[in-house]
Amino acid sequence: MNFLIISLKSIAVYVFIVAAIRLFGKKELSQLSVIDLVFILLISNAVQNAMVGDDTSLLGGFAAAGGLFVMNFVLKKVMFKHEAISRLIQGEPLMLVYQGKVKEEALDKSGLSLDELHAAIREHGVEDIKKVDLAILEVDGNISVLSNDYKHKTSKKRKGHKILSKNE
Repeated sequence: MNFLIISLKSIAVYVFIVAAIRLFGKKELSQLSVIDLVFILLISNAVQNAMVGDDTSLLGGFAAAGGLFVMNFVLKKVMFKHEAISRLIQGEPLMLVYQGKVKEEALDKSGLSLDELHAAIREHGVEDIKKVDLAILEVDGNISVLSNDYKHKTSKKRKGHKILSKNE
């Protein structure tokens, strides 16, 4: 019974952390800054006692981890089947730039600075925002950039092999 309580406490903490991250916003989860990393480490330490209490045994740890794995699995399945719940938890993509013009409201909503947007655009090989057709902050925290000026570098093209028919 004690391990069931540990699992349920862990699930409650999981739900709280997901809700708190969603409420307080996210910027780029795919590229954590030092501050973000320290924050995550401290949060995990802060909620440890809430999950396992005085039980620091191996089985207590397994119960907490098991509860978290189950909750994560269930939440991903629910998000996959219900788009509205997925949007509620993950948010929606934000259009940051359209046809060379920065969408200030979306930039403010995302919590990104103009310097961070410029850096992301340069990472995609585009020098100037005016040359960006579309830049979107994706739900995973990545910024997608589309521009007509960007040329994909391809490997040297090889000659195609001629397919011979049976009659040749």
